[in-house]
Amino acid sequence: MLRLDTLLGGVPVDWRLVVFSSVILLCLSSSAKRISSYRRLRAFDGPKWASLSQTWLSYKTISGGLYLTMLDMSTKYDDPDLLRRINAARSAYTRGAWYDGTKLDNIHNTISEKDEQKRTEMRAKVVNRYAGEDNPNLESSVGNRIMDLVHLIEANHLPTEGTYKVIDWAHVVQYFTMDVLTNVAFSQPFGYLKKNTDLFDYINTVRTYIPVLDIPVVNTILSSAIVRMFMAPTAKDRIGMVKIMGIAKEIVGERFGPDTKVQNDMLGSFVRHGLTHAETESEVLLRIIVGTDSTATAVRCIFYYIVTNHRIYSGLQKELDEADLHRLDCEFGVWPPVASLIYKVTPPVGDMHNVKFIPGGTNIAYSAWAVHRSKAMYGADADIFRPERWLEAEGEELQATIRSVELVFGTGKYRCLGKTITFLELNKIFAEAWSLQWL
Repeated sequence: MLRLDTLLGGVPVDWRLVVFSSVILLCLSSSAKRISSYRRLRAFDGPKWASLSQTWLSYKTISGGLYLTMLDMSTKYDDPDLLRRINAARSAYTRGAWYDGTKLDNIHNTISEKDEQKRTEMRAKVVNRYAGEDNPNLESSVGNRIMDLVHLIEANHLPTEGTYKVIDWAHVVQYFTMDVLTNVAFSQPFGYLKKNTDLFDYINTVRTYIPVLDIPVVNTILSSAIVRMFMAPTAKDRIGMVKIMGIAKEIVGERFGPDTKVQNDMLGSFVRHGLTHAETESEVLLRIIVGTDSTATAVRCIFYYIVTNHRIYSGLQKELDEADLHRLDCEFGVWPPVASLIYKVTPPVGDMHNVKFIPGGTNIAYSAWAVHRSKAMYGADADIFRPERWLEAEGEELQATIRSVELVFGTGKYRCLGKTITFLELNKIFAEAWSLQWL
């Protein structure tokens, strides 16, 4: 029998017993942790397996049906008032582990930074740029890309002599959002619309990468410093997101070079307001990734609901003819652009919700799909795309509904910085697309 005689001052130790005991201790420790986790949240009903392990959540995420499961479960707990309290400027809630997956090149940005003071300071440096205050050309940047979109449709997809041409609207819309964001960031677009192609296979890569962030176990692994050292994308790669990173890094480098020329774009604003070279790279890259995909999703979904419903289509055409377009953009809550469970963490002292205590350190995420299909908030037809609801509601009812749909962009200290740009895109693209009479 093999013994480790050198251990414990020469007392013989059976290594197999050591290994066996260690495994038992780990199992007991894990079980104790899970039981403790279950007991501290037992006041909140939910799936049994979800209370004991992340396996249930990972399975539902991979299956693609998590948002529907959340819709069934969330009527008990999803409360717009609670969400606004979590997001309030002086809230003691902090960001959860989900945000670790948004850190690029090991440099924090206004999304990935979880230290509240550091993130607040960083947001103060970039907020003017996102609000358009530092860029007098913001609206024209969006308008020019709208014209590129119009020219792409006219040149390649309008019917000619009875021949109809197919358009992959899902791809073309993201060409549009990519060119808008890169134009706003760098004073010139990357040229997706003019080349009518997925440059560097970027869109396909992002579609693969972003869903992975929602899988708890995978997100934890990818957030590891060791894993990032060997697997994280770098600017040296030749395709996809990493190629875009390389191009962006090169442009940012020019703005920090000896012959720098100050420009009135996103990059110029970041430099003027004191972001470091590395912070500027990370911030610009993250905004391109999250800003283009989410806005493209909103456009796709609104467009889908319009063209598949004759009543809505006719109503929209009538409003355009009368130059009286109403609140179409508010209805994208029916299919939120971001349906991920993005976690906030309760403060150490805990919190109360509906007379129930939420222990400190608890991860809380809201289901956008459930909140924005709330019958209590939007009526019995909450799961139907019906823009007229925004014309029918009045007074406090209308204001409450607007405040609810604004949660799509977050509120308070977690409000989406790109909201102004997104609404500019939404307010322009539908009117221009319909003006072509191609549908």
